[in-house]
Amino acid sequence: MAKKPGKMMARRIFVIMLILIVALSGVSGASLVNIMILKGEEYQTKASEQQLYDSLVTAPRGDIFDRNMQVLATSSTAWTVYITPNGIKKIKDNAKRETVRVTIAKGLSEILDVDYDTVYKNTDKNSYYVIVKKKIEKSTADEIRKFISDNKDLEITKYIGLDETTKRYYPNDTLASVVLGFVGSDEQGLSGLESYYDNELTGIAGRVVAAKNALGTDMPFTYEKVEEAIKGNSLVLTLDSYIQYTCEKYLETAIEQNKVAERGAAVVMNVKTGAILAMAVKGDFNPNDPFTLSKVDQDKVDAEANEEAKSKLKNELLNRQWRNKAISDSYEPGSVFKVVTASIAIEENLINKNNSFFCNGHTSVAGQRYGCWKHGGHGTQNLQQAISNSCNPAFITIGQLAGISTFSKYFKAFGFSEKTGIDLPGESRSTYHKEENMGVVELASSSFGQTFNVTPIQMMSAVSAAVNGGYLVQPHLVAKTVNDAGKVVKTTTTTYKRQVISETTSATMRELMEFVSKNGAKNSLVPGYRIGTKTGTSQKVSKIQATGDTYLYIGSCITVAPIDNPEIAVLVMLDEPKGSNYYGGVISAPVNSKIMGDVLPYLGYEPSYTEEEIKKLAVDVPDVTNFTVTDAKAKITNSKLDYKIIGSGEKIVRQLPEAGSKVATGGVVILYTDETAGSKVTVPNFTGYTATEVNTLAASLGLNVEFSGNTAISGLKAYNQSIAANTSVEVGTIVTVYFRDESAVD
Repeated sequence: MAKKPGKMMARRIFVIMLILIVALSGVSGASLVNIMILKGEEYQTKASEQQLYDSLVTAPRGDIFDRNMQVLATSSTAWTVYITPNGIKKIKDNAKRETVRVTIAKGLSEILDVDYDTVYKNTDKNSYYVIVKKKIEKSTADEIRKFISDNKDLEITKYIGLDETTKRYYPNDTLASVVLGFVGSDEQGLSGLESYYDNELTGIAGRVVAAKNALGTDMPFTYEKVEEAIKGNSLVLTLDSYIQYTCEKYLETAIEQNKVAERGAAVVMNVKTGAILAMAVKGDFNPNDPFTLSKVDQDKVDAEANEEAKSKLKNELLNRQWRNKAISDSYEPGSVFKVVTASIAIEENLINKNNSFFCNGHTSVAGQRYGCWKHGGHGTQNLQQAISNSCNPAFITIGQLAGISTFSKYFKAFGFSEKTGIDLPGESRSTYHKEENMGVVELASSSFGQTFNVTPIQMMSAVSAAVNGGYLVQPHLVAKTVNDAGKVVKTTTTTYKRQVISETTSATMRELMEFVSKNGAKNSLVPGYRIGTKTGTSQKVSKIQATGDTYLYIGSCITVAPIDNPEIAVLVMLDEPKGSNYYGGVISAPVNSKIMGDVLPYLGYEPSYTEEEIKKLAVDVPDVTNFTVTDAKAKITNSKLDYKIIGSGEKIVRQLPEAGSKVATGGVVILYTDETAGSKVTVPNFTGYTATEVNTLAASLGLNVEFSGNTAISGLKAYNQSIAANTSVEVGTIVTVYFRDESAVD
C-alpha cells in the first residue's frame, strides 16, 4: 500500500530540520570551543582590559640623612593630574561634549599653568589616560578637586582624575647639592648620591586593580586589589650639616672676595676613617630646581643672539653647576704635593730633618732651568725650612735623589694612578707621567707638583696617609643603609687600601707640616689649636697656552689637626682667582683657618690659648635688654666689654651690638634707656692697618670690631672689611675686618 504524500513530506521536513540542527549545533559548538578553550585566555584578557583599571602606585624614594639624622632629601606626597578622553568621546550630545572639552581645557590650563590648546587637543585623543601635569602640590590638587566639584552639572569627575605619587624634596635648598644630586621627572637619580645609590633608594611600586566601565569610572559592583608600594632604603651619610654649612659659607665668601672665576671646592675628611664630613662646591644649584641657572649664568645665556649657541651655552652651564669639582675636576696641585715628595725621600732614608739644601734662586736639570719664587734664593736651609719656604730647587734635588723608579712607585702607592673609589658618580682619573715615559726633566717638575693633574679628593687622601700613620684609606660618604623599618641593612667600614709609609715617617711629616703652619703658612693658623699645613699655587699651563691669558692660577691649602694626633683634614682650592693675589697661602689658607676654627670646637676638641690669643678673642655680647642700668653695667663688665649709656631712663630698652654678636675683647656696648636715635659715625678705611691700629681707630670712633684672621701673628694687615669705608652707621656698630699675611707664598 502506497504511503500518503503528506506523511512523506513531513518526514522529509523532519529529516532536513534534524540535519540543520545538527549542523548548526556543530558550528556553534566549534565556535564555543574556539572562544572558550582555544582562544579563551586571549578573549578573557581583552575583557579584563575593558573592565579593569590597572594603576601603578609610586613607591616613596628612600630618604637621605646627615650623620645626625637631619633630613637632607626626602619624598613628599604629590599628585598627577590626568584626563580620560575616551570617556569624553562617549558623550552623545555634541554640544555637551564640546562644553566639557572647553571647560576642562580652560580650568586645567589656568590652575596648572599649562597650555590651553594642548589640553584641548588631548581631550580628543584615543586614550583612557592622558597626563596633564605631574607632581603637583597639595594646594594645587585641592584646587583641582574644587574645580571638579564646581562642575558637577557637567559630570567632570568622570573625565578628570588625580593619581597619588611622590615628589623629591630637599629641605635645605642648595646645601650639599653637588653631593646629593637630584632626580628626574620619574624620580630616577640623575646625579650625585641620588644617581650612585639609585637602586638602593628606589622603592618597589605598588599596584591597584579596580573594576571600571568604558568611561573609566567605577562599575556598580566592587572589585579592587591593592599591592602596597614598598619605600626604598634610606642613606645615613658621614656628612655633617653644620660642617657642610660652615664650609659653604666661608668658601662662598672667599670666591666673592678673590673674584674666583672657575668656582672653588672645600672638603673636610676624617684622615683615619676616610669619612667625608663636608664636601662643598660653589657655585652650585638648588636640587629642588636643578635646571635653573644662577642669575649670572642666565644673563650670559640671554646675551647670546643665536638660538643654537644659546642652547649650547645653557647646557654647558647647567652641566658646570652640577659638576662636583672636588672629584670630577683634576688640577696641578703645586706645592701641596711637596708633602708627598718629602714623604718618599724620608721613607727611603734618602734625607732626614738635618739635611741641608742650598738655593741660589734657580737650578737646572738636563738643560731645563727652574726658578725659585725667591729670586735671590734661600741660601742654605734644612728640610723644615725648605718645605716651609716652599723652595722648588730644594724639592727638585729631593726628587732627583729618589729617582724615577722610586718616585713612580710611591706616586702609585699614594693613590694617584687610580680613582679613590669614593661613592659618587663622575670621579675623574689623574693624568701623569708614567714611569716608562718619565725623564729627569719630568721628574723635576713632578717633584714640586707641576706637569701632572690629580683631583682634590686624591690629594686629600694622599696627605691624610702622610699624617695618619701612613695608611691610604678610601674616602666615603655613606655610613649606613637602613630600610623603612629603621633596620640597618648595610654598614660602611673603614677601607684601608695599603700602608704607604711607616708611622715613623708619618710622625716626621706631622712635625714638618706644623713647622710650615707656624713659619710659612701663617694664614692657616687656628687660635687655640696646633695644626699642620701645606699650601700650593699652580699655573693652568694648558689653558694659558690655549687662551694666551697668563693670569690663570689655582690656589690651594690642606690643613690637618690636631697635629699631634690628626683626625680632621681640610682642603680648600680656588680656581682662577682674579683679585689682587692668587697664592694659596694668601687666599686659601685663611678659609682653612675659618673652617677649622668653627669645626674643631664643634667636634669637641678643646682649645688651649696663648696669652696673646686670649687678648684677641672675640666675645659674645650678652643680652641686657630690660635689665636695670645697674645690672646691665655689671653683666657687660663681667663679659670683658665696656659700655656707654645713652639716655636717662632706669631700664635698657635697646642695645648695640645686639645680643649674640661677637666683638673683640674690650669692645663697647651702647646701652639705650629710651628710644632716642643713636648718633652716627663714618666708617673709616681700615685696609693696610695692623690689628692694634684697627682696634685703636675703631674705639676712638665708637665702633666695634670683629677680627677675621689670626691677628695674634705680628705684622698682619687688614685687606678687607664688612662695611665699606665712608658708610654712615650708628655708634656701636660692628665692622668685621679681615686680616692675612700678604707675604705668604707657596
